[in-house]
Amino acid sequence: MGEIQAVDAFVRYLRNERNASEHTIAAYTTDIAEFSESFGEEGEFDDWRKVGREAARNFIVELSRRGVARRSIQRKLAALRSFYRFLQRELDYPANPFAELPAPKAGRPLPLVMNINQVENLIEAVGSYWRDAVASGIARSAEGAEFASARDTAMVELIYSGGLRIGEAVGLNYGDLDLAGNSVRVRGKGKKERLAILGAPAHRAVAAYLRLRREYGGGREPASPLFLNQRGGRLTARSFQRDLKNYLTAAGLPVDFTPHKLRHSFATHLLDAGADLRSVQEMLGHENLSTTQIYTHVSAERMKNVYKKAHPRAK
Repeated sequence: MGEIQAVDAFVRYLRNERNASEHTIAAYTTDIAEFSESFGEEGEFDDWRKVGREAARNFIVELSRRGVARRSIQRKLAALRSFYRFLQRELDYPANPFAELPAPKAGRPLPLVMNINQVENLIEAVGSYWRDAVASGIARSAEGAEFASARDTAMVELIYSGGLRIGEAVGLNYGDLDLAGNSVRVRGKGKKERLAILGAPAHRAVAAYLRLRREYGGGREPASPLFLNQRGGRLTARSFQRDLKNYLTAAGLPVDFTPHKLRHSFATHLLDAGADLRSVQEMLGHENLSTTQIYTHVSAERMKNVYKKAHPRAK
């Protein structure tokens, strides 16, 4: 069976037996075609049996040399492995040249962080957004806007001050807060607990929010939710993320920034200021130090960028 017939048979198999999506089918056929074009000269490649392990390995090496993203290389390798498994099973091909090729490890992307000015602008934007909402009539009431402003300012300050995940922040109870000790007890992944520190701005913001919280039914029972919606129930992560987009717009920041960017920023800014890696690991609640080490790469990249911009002989 020639090249085209083999691919056509594979496509029918994907569509009829695997119920693969048209997107997957298009991606796989594109990957197979890319390999066939790289393997033989135009018009001469007519038998997939000609492909050996060396040709398969050279294809992967060439993709890496060209700077193709590792995830894309992994997908192409998966497509070609699947194709040859089909040829072996249905057409009695003798070997799968891609079977034992190691897939390149996907590089973990560096987390995006806000700089200190951006964090400050975001915090200020919470209050300005709700003041404008009252002036324009968007807010249902001035009291509700004041409550939302105080609550969300406290949320942003707390997440950034303690490096919390959004789920950890909305999951806090009143009994987890220790204003006198400038800390909050956080339940992280695997129900592991840790203490998060409240810096002075976060302490002030949380204290200001607590004064209004009582008016919205917030009790002092240890199990009572710390952050409330305007109906007196626990604030949800989805609700806060929706409002955060408004604050980002008001601050002139990218709307694809998420609460997790504040956690990334917390870790990176600590390392930039000289904090040791083990301490940052404990504050983030990471089980493995290797998870925290990615922030050292972020700090190194920031340092390199500053150097390139500032040093007269950097280029």
